[in-house]
Amino acid sequence: MGPFEFATAGRVVVGAGRAADLPSLVAGLGSRAFVCTGSRPVGLVDGPVFPVRGEPTVEVARDAVAAARAHGADVVVAVGGGSVIDLGKAVAMLLANGGDPLDYLEVVGTGRAITEPSLPFVAVPTTAGTGAEVTANAVLASPEHAVKASLRSPLMLPRLAVVDPLLTLSCPPAVTASSGLDALTQCLEPLVSAEANPLTDGLAGEGLRRAASGLRRAYADGSDVAARSDMAVCGLLGGMALANAKLGAVHGFAGVIGGAFDVPHGLACAALLVPVVEANVRSLRAREPASPSLARYEEAARRLTGRTDASIEDGVAWLRETVALLEAPRLRSYGLTPEHADDIVAKAAKASSMRGNPIALNPDELHAILAAAL
Repeated sequence: MGPFEFATAGRVVVGAGRAADLPSLVAGLGSRAFVCTGSRPVGLVDGPVFPVRGEPTVEVARDAVAAARAHGADVVVAVGGGSVIDLGKAVAMLLANGGDPLDYLEVVGTGRAITEPSLPFVAVPTTAGTGAEVTANAVLASPEHAVKASLRSPLMLPRLAVVDPLLTLSCPPAVTASSGLDALTQCLEPLVSAEANPLTDGLAGEGLRRAASGLRRAYADGSDVAARSDMAVCGLLGGMALANAKLGAVHGFAGVIGGAFDVPHGLACAALLVPVVEANVRSLRAREPASPSLARYEEAARRLTGRTDASIEDGVAWLRETVALLEAPRLRSYGLTPEHADDIVAKAAKASSMRGNPIALNPDELHAILAAAL
């Protein structure tokens, strides 16, 4: 075990009905709240509402910052899915640091260091998947560059995360599938990551167990509070794990694909999940047979199947069956074709998420993954 660090939101409040405590919790952080919400606002806290329709762009972030400044906001609250929380996180950072989103964005921006702590930021997820309520980055799309990129700093961690599974009861099956498969992936990739540590191992392993218990049930019956609770905790644990142990090739591809095509992030992960696991296992067995990541894939299989004798292949079969049961489409359904492969592979190979993959994949292996996901 080498040295490691662990960071998460300043305070995490979890439980059915805890969203009712939001007004008093926010009041302890500021007096002029600026509220980012989804397309269907959830009236949990007073303040001007900035609706987020779809995934946030650089321009949307500029508009939101201008509105928050005009209000004189001293606390930012985001109530919604990962896109809403990412926007709120970006707004809180920019209010404290000044400048434009492109000053700080990775890859397409100038990558200026974030030096000031964000304005107090409160994250309240209404989907169970992204874990954005406990991560230190915010993803913005840059249409002019046809890519999604991150603002990233420990200074962006939310001051407070409120995770109430009752807020996810109204999620339709398609959103439950997309967010849930994202949550599962965000537990699996940190578990096998080259940067895993003992704390993230425990979080990711428990997250996978929760996904195995809750994902199929929440999709089949959205009113199942126990299943929704399992998935809310899965999303939370996955966010904590990925923020401290990195992700892998699934997210390396998904970020690139989502920036160029209108593919929901969780469904991009779903299409890539099995091809990436199979490619990683095959490459590890061939080139690094002593890698501890192979044992970690076996552990994941045991968590997912509930069987103490499960093999990696059993785990892959469970994943493939779950993706099929949740009716996740292939990437070809969104307009991707083999003609796009060279560009996507070249960009994915440079993605920051690739640094956590348990083995460096060569271009031929990356092409094979994308072909299988199509």
